[in-house]
Amino acid sequence: MTLLNILRSRTCLKFANDFGLRSQYKLARCYSDDNKYAVHAPLNRIRNIGISAHIDSGKTTLTERILYYTGRIAEMHEVKGKDNVGAVMDSMELERQRGITIQSAATYTVWKGYNVNIIDTPGHVDFTVEVERSLRVLDGAILVLCAVGGVQSQTLTVNRQMKRYNVPCLAFINKLDRMGSNPYRVLSQLRSKLNHNAAFVQLAMGLESNCKGVIDLVNERAMYFEGNYGNNVIIDEIPQDYRTEASEKRQELIEHVSNADETLGDLFLEEKVPTVDDLKAAIRRSCLKRKFTPVFVGTALKNKGVQPLLDGVIDYLPNPGEVENIALIERDGQETEKIDLNPARDGKSPFLGLAFKLEAGRFGQLTYMRCYQGMIKKGDNIYNARTGKKIRLSRLVRLHSSNMEDVNEVYAGDIFALFGVDCASGDTFVTDPKSNISMESIYVPDPVVSMAIHPANTKDRDNFAKAIARFTKEDPTFHFEFDPDVKETLVSGMGELHLEIYAQRMEREYNCPVVLGKPKVAFRETLVAPCEFDYLHKKQSGGSGQYARVSGILEPLPPHQNTILEFIDETVGTNVPKQFIPGVEKGFRKMAEKGLLSGHKLSGLKFRLQDGAHHIVDSSELAFNLAACGAIKEVFEKGGWQIIEPIMAVEVTCPDEFQGVVMGQLNKRHGIITGSDGAEGWTTIYAEVPLNDMFGYVGEIRSSTQGKGEFSMEYSRYSPCMPELQQRLVEEYQRSQGILTDEKEKKKRKN
Repeated sequence: MTLLNILRSRTCLKFANDFGLRSQYKLARCYSDDNKYAVHAPLNRIRNIGISAHIDSGKTTLTERILYYTGRIAEMHEVKGKDNVGAVMDSMELERQRGITIQSAATYTVWKGYNVNIIDTPGHVDFTVEVERSLRVLDGAILVLCAVGGVQSQTLTVNRQMKRYNVPCLAFINKLDRMGSNPYRVLSQLRSKLNHNAAFVQLAMGLESNCKGVIDLVNERAMYFEGNYGNNVIIDEIPQDYRTEASEKRQELIEHVSNADETLGDLFLEEKVPTVDDLKAAIRRSCLKRKFTPVFVGTALKNKGVQPLLDGVIDYLPNPGEVENIALIERDGQETEKIDLNPARDGKSPFLGLAFKLEAGRFGQLTYMRCYQGMIKKGDNIYNARTGKKIRLSRLVRLHSSNMEDVNEVYAGDIFALFGVDCASGDTFVTDPKSNISMESIYVPDPVVSMAIHPANTKDRDNFAKAIARFTKEDPTFHFEFDPDVKETLVSGMGELHLEIYAQRMEREYNCPVVLGKPKVAFRETLVAPCEFDYLHKKQSGGSGQYARVSGILEPLPPHQNTILEFIDETVGTNVPKQFIPGVEKGFRKMAEKGLLSGHKLSGLKFRLQDGAHHIVDSSELAFNLAACGAIKEVFEKGGWQIIEPIMAVEVTCPDEFQGVVMGQLNKRHGIITGSDGAEGWTTIYAEVPLNDMFGYVGEIRSSTQGKGEFSMEYSRYSPCMPELQQRLVEEYQRSQGILTDEKEKKKRKN
């Protein structure tokens, strides 16, 4: 039995007293299997970490091993294993089927007396907001890198997110057992591509199928992982054939840490050999300041290197008290004041928490929160700082993937969840609603892809509405809107996979199959040059008739106003009585709803009513309405019309090496490059591209830039479309109206 197991036994209290081990006995008892997860550890014994990486780097597998070695789960399962169970952190059925993480999942465990809160995040770029909001509330992170793939596209994104929230990290080079693994190349990329001051704290003993264990460079020892699941960590001397390399890499480690830490730098300059404690303390100090990244190695799938990585989390990543957390106090007419939060777990400071994620649970909305200051108990009242709403805490839970475990109180530094709280992601909760205190919200990237969506069966509309309401509330990057111009409902997201996953979830969770398709573009029709009209509407065949005459000019507005319609009454005298003018305007706007060229709306037109005529008996508002409609048809026959299309201001960010490729793609899509700038190896290209040519661009830019390119776009203006596009749109409309038959079309093509 290990010493900890001996101390757990009640019969060993006398043994503990005799050997002066009473405090260790208490510690061991409080972390016994029965109640160890309910204990609120002191602040310095808490770690809040995230596991982030590019897709398929082994994040979920690593989390599974961590939970197994810390005793949180009884057995391990593979992400896409043959036993159809799947990893515990992939609780959604879709995640297990596809073998990817879609939603970030939280859990907590205990390692060597330390409470470790873990959030496993998705790797796919489409679910980047899950990583964003997780890193917002975490104190440290493990950046997982594949020993074969190295620094990949999403690694760059995750690195930028860590930098945004100032999150210290460890690097873990995983998958040493894969063919072609090369941790030295990955370390080189970590330094060159991510600009990290990084060095190995461990060396691999063998690669691919010869991976035996790791060498701990800090403590200068070899570690082997024996047993079926690598449970038994055997510590031994460094093998003879690795000693030279270990000595060189340890010296390299000391040099890199000396560049980041003043204390160790002084020892290095004095040519003194630092002790193990000196080196550990220096690594910790420089890691907390994000000036140094310790690099661990291993293979989670083959159960090697996970336990020392956990030791690294304890040794080098910060506790909640070592991280600067700032709140804002806003008062009317005064500048926003910044205050440092007190993370002490004494419960004396007022409570302050941040809601960072929402999820629909079995018992209502589940709100994930991080407590930054103070403490709360079950039954307490808290207030939403944004809305001022009072909330009574009927239940507090801590999460282990999809399982919930009730707790009675929560302290600063804890990650927990509440039920039935109506709030938005990024809301601050306080105990004093008059304090005007709040925390900075979470950065949410803008959606980049839009698709048309509608339920496959009209009878499913209620379920469709419920699903949309839930998903748009849970995910701030998933948008839903009705476009009145094209009469379509549109969903927007971070990529085609993102929208496809939500479509599948609607079918699975709400029994509502949906149809996704390319959205229509809101084209417009306008005049090329001013055109006069003089139209008489006359219907006098006995009884009450209709008589109205309108004359004037229909002219195009300047390009910066080509999305609006103007009506101007320039009549003088009583030829057109003033009570009939609204009828003329209504007729004009009614005809503008659907143009006669391609069926799209008219815009960028000014209707100048200059004269007309009326009949003392037969004229009416309806007659002038119909006269205005006839005038527009007359202008359509006489005038020159063109179709205009929406032009988007596109901003593409990519590494310098792909600048030429990206510009070529934008030119191919009829884009006009308006400018570019660059910094630190990245180029931002500004262009104006027709919206109709932007469909499918997200997949093209990701494939051509190895997934490193990102883009955003927003509406800029309307501009005339290409002649061939106009001809195609006109033909499609005529065919739909039965004007252009196949025979006519064949004859037209022959000519």
